[in-house]
Amino acid sequence: MSYTGKITTALTDDGSARVIFANTTGVVARAAEIHRPSKTVTAALGRCLTAAAVMGSTLKDEQGSLTLRISGGGPAGSFVCVSDSLGNVRGCCDEPTAELPPNALGKLDVGGVVGKSGELYVVRDYGFGEPYVGHCALVSGEIAEDVTNYYAVSEQTPTVCALGVRVDKAGGVMGAGGYMLQLLPGADEDIIPVLQANVDSLPSLSALIAAGRDDGDIIASLLSGLPYSLLDEHDIEYRCSCSREKYRSAIKKLGIRELKDMRDSGEEAEIICRFCGTRHVFSPRELADMYDERVTELRQARENR
Repeated sequence: MSYTGKITTALTDDGSARVIFANTTGVVARAAEIHRPSKTVTAALGRCLTAAAVMGSTLKDEQGSLTLRISGGGPAGSFVCVSDSLGNVRGCCDEPTAELPPNALGKLDVGGVVGKSGELYVVRDYGFGEPYVGHCALVSGEIAEDVTNYYAVSEQTPTVCALGVRVDKAGGVMGAGGYMLQLLPGADEDIIPVLQANVDSLPSLSALIAAGRDDGDIIASLLSGLPYSLLDEHDIEYRCSCSREKYRSAIKKLGIRELKDMRDSGEEAEIICRFCGTRHVFSPRELADMYDERVTELRQARENR
C-alpha cells in the first residue's frame, strides 16, 4: 500500500462555495502502523488526522501549521494532530489501545472512545507573531460533527464536514478520507438547498473510498448542479518534523538542577517521539556537554545584565 494521500480543492464558478476533499487512506494506514491502535481508535485517529489535514491545507502561509486537539474524556484520552500548510500531517492519542464494544448501530463507537465531555481546540501558528487559538465544546465526539460545530461557533463559517475510516476485521485500513464543504462570503443563498440535497444523497464516504471511487467523482456529487472548477490537487503524507537537534535543544532548556541530575546519573537519556516512535538517545558525555553549555549560557547572561 502507498502511504501517501491526496487533497483536492474545488470552487464553484460564482465563488459561493468550496470543497476541500482529502483521500487519506495511505496516511491513516501509516499512522496505524506506527501506533498499533485498536480498531475503534484507528477510526477515531484517522478522522482526526483527516480533519487536521483538510483544515491545515487552508493556511495561506507556507511556514504555518495547524494543531487540532480533541479532549473528550473518553478512554482513548486526548487526540493531537498537527498539519502543515499543504496538509501533511502527524498525530497521536494518549491511549491508542483503548477499545469499546460496537455502538447501538453495530458500528465502531468512535464517539464513545473519544468522549464528548470536553472541548475541541484549533491552534493556527502562522510562523510569526502569536498563534491564533479557537475552541468550542464537543457535541458528539464523532469528530466531523464537532468540526462542523467549531466552524459555526468559533469562526462563523457555514461548514459541512464529513469524515470516514473503514477498518477491516483485522484492524487494517481499507479506506479513509473526508471533506469540508463551505459557503464563502457573499454566497448566493439559492445554492444552499442544492448543496444540502447533494450532501444528503451521498452514500457512506468511507465505503466509497474503500471501493475505489475517484476523488473527482465524489466532488462532482457534492457540487452536482453547480458549475465549478478544480483549483488544486496535490499529494500529502504522514510526516513527522521531529529531529535529534530539536530534542537536544529541549533538554538544554530544562532547569539547571534537572540537567545536573541527568549528568550525574551517568546514564543515557532516551526520548521517543510520540508522533512517529523514533528513538533519540543521548549519551552521558552529550548530557555533560549540554550541562556545561547551559552553565556557560547562564553565566554570560548574568554578566551581560
